[in-house]
Amino acid sequence: MSKLKIAVIGCGGIANQKHFPALKNNADLGEIVSFCDIRIERAAEAAKEYGAEGAQVTADYKEVLANPDVEVVHICTPNVSHSEIAIAAFEAKKHVYCEKPMSHSTEEAQKMVDAWKKSGMQFTVGYQNRFRAEVQNLHSACRKGELGDIYYAKAHAVRRRGVPTWGVFMDKEAQGGGPLIDIGTHALDITLWCMDNYEIESVSGSVFYKLGGLEQATDGNLFGPWDPKTYEVEDSAVGFVKMKNGATIALEASWALNMLESREASTTLCGTLAGAEIHSGMSYGKNELIYNRGRNGQLMEETISPVGGVAYFGGGGGEEGTTDCRQWLEAVQNGTQPLVRPEEALAVTKVLDAIYRSAAENKEIKF
Repeated sequence: MSKLKIAVIGCGGIANQKHFPALKNNADLGEIVSFCDIRIERAAEAAKEYGAEGAQVTADYKEVLANPDVEVVHICTPNVSHSEIAIAAFEAKKHVYCEKPMSHSTEEAQKMVDAWKKSGMQFTVGYQNRFRAEVQNLHSACRKGELGDIYYAKAHAVRRRGVPTWGVFMDKEAQGGGPLIDIGTHALDITLWCMDNYEIESVSGSVFYKLGGLEQATDGNLFGPWDPKTYEVEDSAVGFVKMKNGATIALEASWALNMLESREASTTLCGTLAGAEIHSGMSYGKNELIYNRGRNGQLMEETISPVGGVAYFGGGGGEEGTTDCRQWLEAVQNGTQPLVRPEEALAVTKVLDAIYRSAAENKEIKF
């Protein structure tokens, strides 16, 4: 089978940290033939390192979509531009991998789903945390019913001080929000996916703008001090999600919060037969999955056994970004369903959008 011809629109941080290395690690399946960025020198630099011979370099995404060689488009631009580019890509009959979140609003995300359905092309969203070993293990346990009826959950996306100080993360017009839409989206996706519950009844939430504008709050930030004068988005948010079957999810997200535990891309699930917790983030040296249940008259905690290395065999190749990319390219080649379904990513956007709306309107949002 011939290699897929891929374009990357947006050659900034997420493209360089995730997409370019992942595509390079899957070079047997595809090659990057087009690079696009509003800063064309950035696209040219990426093409030099990752591109196929004679790769297109442009600052206009419309030129990418007009390129007949391009079959697959990876959208790595600020959140508010996702919808416009994705819809145009579907109209141009391109397969689309869009970075998370699907969009900054429910309305725009729904337009993307509608355009995808009309196009007949493949579509997925970048929730690569589903491919972490402990998330896969927990999802498998949930599918087998080992936790029973999961009726209460927490989605954790808390950084004590982890404000991203590059790009447009603090620009509300470009991103649509802060930590809730940036990292809360991963925690919520993991939680909903493991619960296999996307039927939303209502959402209420609070969004806080407390620390972003304070000079003293920048002390100890993982990425160095930010400029309080340019900080426009929330620094923390919490949401309460009620599902139609009565199950409830509490979501917490922050880049800056005076809380000791930093727990990110993590979930807590409480079922009738057992519970489970994923611990990941700055407070943990390694990712953990802990099951808890009663057994033989006592409460038990069970964890995954650590796997040691094998001498003379290097690591690599199993990182979630690479695995995510591979299953996506194989899905395009084979015409199969990618792991992250557009309807699931749409549900995540709906919840995040509703939390922002609930906070702004000071009321519960009914679905």
